[in-house]
Amino acid sequence: MFIEASSKSELNESLEINEQTLKGIFSNCYDIVFRRIQIFGQINALLIYMDGLVDTIALDQILLKPWMLGFPSIKLNDTDKVDAILEQQLVAVSKTATARNIDTIVQGILTANVVILAERAANAIIADLKGFEHRAVEEPSNEITLRGPREGFTENLNINTSMVRRKLQSPKLKMESVTLGSLSRTTVVIGYLEGIANQSVVEKVRKRIGEIQIDTVLGGNFIEEFIEDHPFTFFPQIQNTERPDIVAAYLAERKVAIFVDGSPFVLIAPCTLWNAFQSADDYYERFLYATMIRWLRMILIIGSLFMPSMYVAITTFHPQLLPANFLLSITSAREGVPFPAVIEAFLMEFLFEGLREAGIRLPRPTGSAISIVGALVIGQAAVEAGIVSAPMVIVVSITGIASLITPRYSMGIAFRMLRFPMLLFSGMFGLYGITMATLLLHIHLTNLESFGVPYLSPISPLSKEELKDVLIRAPRWSMHSLPLSGSKRHKRRFPRGQQPGTQGDDAQ
Repeated sequence: MFIEASSKSELNESLEINEQTLKGIFSNCYDIVFRRIQIFGQINALLIYMDGLVDTIALDQILLKPWMLGFPSIKLNDTDKVDAILEQQLVAVSKTATARNIDTIVQGILTANVVILAERAANAIIADLKGFEHRAVEEPSNEITLRGPREGFTENLNINTSMVRRKLQSPKLKMESVTLGSLSRTTVVIGYLEGIANQSVVEKVRKRIGEIQIDTVLGGNFIEEFIEDHPFTFFPQIQNTERPDIVAAYLAERKVAIFVDGSPFVLIAPCTLWNAFQSADDYYERFLYATMIRWLRMILIIGSLFMPSMYVAITTFHPQLLPANFLLSITSAREGVPFPAVIEAFLMEFLFEGLREAGIRLPRPTGSAISIVGALVIGQAAVEAGIVSAPMVIVVSITGIASLITPRYSMGIAFRMLRFPMLLFSGMFGLYGITMATLLLHIHLTNLESFGVPYLSPISPLSKEELKDVLIRAPRWSMHSLPLSGSKRHKRRFPRGQQPGTQGDDAQ
C-alpha cells in the first residue's frame, strides 16, 4: 500500500465530508476498513482501521457490541461535546488520543489504531487496539548460552522494551521515541539509564538519529550506517544483540541501546574491539573458567587472522625457520602443486568462504550437509589432483574453524576480510610484510572511535580499573567501578569489601 500525499486540512463538521476525504486518501487500499455505525442509535459514527493489524475481537466486544446493543446512560444529542464524551466515557480502551489534523488521523490508521469519527465531533478519537500477528519469544539462535536466560527479542517493539524493563526495574531507565522513514514511519527507541549513561554518548546518539532523513527503515543496519563514526572500516562501531540480558548489562555499564520496530536485534553504542572476545556465558560461569575460555577465544581469533599468512611467509621466504624434518614434509606435500603458496592460499580461502556462505543461504535441512560434504569432497579431490597441498587444506580448515569462535558475528566478518590483505602482504614481503600490515592495522585501530570512545579502550588509553573485564574476567565482587568513565575517577557500581572471607561469619 502506497500513499502519495495526504491533506493537511482539519476535520470538517460533516461526517460525510470527512469520510470522502479519507476515502480519497486511501483510494485503492483494500485493507482499509470504513465501518458505519450508530452509537446507541442516537448519533452517526465512522470507524476506520487497517484489516489485519487490529484486534477485531476486542473491537467487537469493547466498542461495536456495547454501542449497537447497549442502552445509553446519557443522551448524546443533548450535548455538543461528543468527542469528549466518547473519549472519557464510551471508549473503554486504555490508550486513546484525540486528533483534529487529517495527517495525524492518517498516521494513526497506518500505525494499527482504530480511528473513531462522530457527527458534530470536533476531534477524532484514536484508540489503540493493535492485534497483528507476531513471533513468540524464543531462544536466540545466534547467541546461545549454557546457563543464561533462554529468551530473545522479537520483531515487536513493545515486547522488546518490556523485556528490558523487567530486568531493569528502575525509573532511571528512559525510553525516548522517534519516528524515522517518510514511507515506513518506523518507531525507533533510544534507551539509557539517566544519571548513569555517558551523557555525551546519549547526546551524540540522539543528535545523529534525529538528523537521519530516509524513506524506509526496515532494520537496525538502516540506522547503523548513518550514525557510525567511520563508515570505511571493516570493524563495526555499533554492536548488535538479540538478548535482553546483554542489553540490560550494557545499559548498566553506561551504554546506550537503540530499539527498532520490526527488528529482533538491538543496537548498542559505543562498541570497542574487546567486545569481539566477550560472550554472555562469561558472566554466568565462574570467573576462572570464563577467563580461560576468553584467552582461548582471543588466541584462536587472532590466530585465524595470521595463520594462513604466516604459513605462506615461512614456506615462501623463510623456510630456514622450520625444523628440517617438518620442512621436508611440507616440501614433499607441495611437490607437483602448480601454484605458489600465496595463490594456493587465496584459492582455498575463497573456496572456504563460498562454502560457508552457501551453508548459510541454502535451506536449513540441506545447508549444513552440503557445506560439510562440499568441503570434504572438494578438498580431498583438490589434493589428489595436485591442485593444492594437504598442509594448505589443514591450515585453511583450522583457520575457518577458529574464525567461527567469536561471539559477535559482525566482528568475525572483520577478521575474515582482513585475512586477504594480510595474505597479500605476506605473499609479497614475507614476515616483513606481515609486520608492516600489523603495524598499519594497529595504527588504524588506534585512530578509530565509537561515539567519542577510543576503539581500543581501556587498553589505549590505559585504564587499569577497567582492565578487570577485558583480557580477563575478574570476580564480580571486584568489578565495583563503572566503565567508560573518561577520567581517573570512576563511578561506583557497589561498595568495596564484599570479597568472600573478608568479613567472616557470625560466631555460632
